[in-house]
Amino acid sequence: MESVKLLEAIIENAIDGIITIDSRGIVERINPAASALFGYAPEEVIGNNVSMLMPEPDRSNHDNYIYSYQKTGVKKIIGIGREVKGRKKDGSTFPFRLAVSEVHYRDKNIFTGFIHDLTKERAAEDELRKHAIELEEKVRERTKDLIKLVGELEKAKSDVSLSLEKEKELNQMKSRFVSMASHEFRTPLSAVQLSASLIEKYAERPDLQNVLKHTNRIRGAVQLLNNILNDFLSLEKLEAGKVIVKKADIDLVQLAEEITEEMQMICKKNQHIVYQHTGAVGTFYLDSHLIKSSITNLISNAIKYSGEDTFIEFSTEIKDDVCTICVKDNGIGIPLEDQKNLFEPFFRAHNTGNIPGTGLGLNIVKRYVKLMGGTLDYRSAINEGALFKLTFEQ
Repeated sequence: MESVKLLEAIIENAIDGIITIDSRGIVERINPAASALFGYAPEEVIGNNVSMLMPEPDRSNHDNYIYSYQKTGVKKIIGIGREVKGRKKDGSTFPFRLAVSEVHYRDKNIFTGFIHDLTKERAAEDELRKHAIELEEKVRERTKDLIKLVGELEKAKSDVSLSLEKEKELNQMKSRFVSMASHEFRTPLSAVQLSASLIEKYAERPDLQNVLKHTNRIRGAVQLLNNILNDFLSLEKLEAGKVIVKKADIDLVQLAEEITEEMQMICKKNQHIVYQHTGAVGTFYLDSHLIKSSITNLISNAIKYSGEDTFIEFSTEIKDDVCTICVKDNGIGIPLEDQKNLFEPFFRAHNTGNIPGTGLGLNIVKRYVKLMGGTLDYRSAINEGALFKLTFEQ
């Protein structure tokens, strides 16, 4: 008697669905998990043919499967891990893995179906395929941009008569570019390759958590490649004088809130961006694209150079026709001896270690701020974080 009660408890509390039918296909029992999966109350299913839970053509052929088995003994309806589709009460269908066992009980044969919902696994596979296609397209587009940029650099060198000092400076910049690019591209591409291989492994033996972990790594690597190429393209436009300032009255508070929401998505574990605005006025005369790019770059640096479980302070203030924007972190800070070169292209402080970056961001920010008629100030010390302050006047 105790064993019967134990079996009843196991069936009632099973995570997967369990349905038993007689030799005619009539449902004798359905557990709570199966009821929730198909959207039916038990009394709506028990006593009816199990084909009510099947879409066509299985719905019409189900009785033939049972008849064929009873006549020939060939177990077409019995299998382990066979993937089929189910039909819910609302008419929608979903994939599940079905295992059926035949049991001789009390002078009759009953069939027990074990149902494992595959909806999440299939959604994860679809998402993976989508990201793989997007990744291929982004890499293809960005590679074209990079080839174009290198070609323009070579053309600029051959077409323009440069002084010896200018040519030396260009060669140094090119050398730093090649060295940095080879390293910065190799790291995210290796991450993409490794994650893609691991995803194939987990797809064979469904492991949703690990699949999601590695799709996030792929997203992060693509974002890093995207940031690197955006920095290169921004520098090229600045050098060519192609950046045109388009000032207008912008809602700075709304823009800042949008940036905060976007950047929070790439923060580390328990890392939070705290935004605050001071002043009764929220609009100011600025170039929305250039100011967004500048703020995003500063917050991105704060995220990279700060650890987990930290706060990044982001504030705006408009007072007496003066706009002040500050980004402050509690990260590794900038060594005093490196600060004199902080805004040079491709320069990176010696304490950045393996943290990815192009060394172009602060150079671009300073030039964007200058184009808008503003000033950029900073304060930092090693292991004491950094504060960057943008100031604009009407």
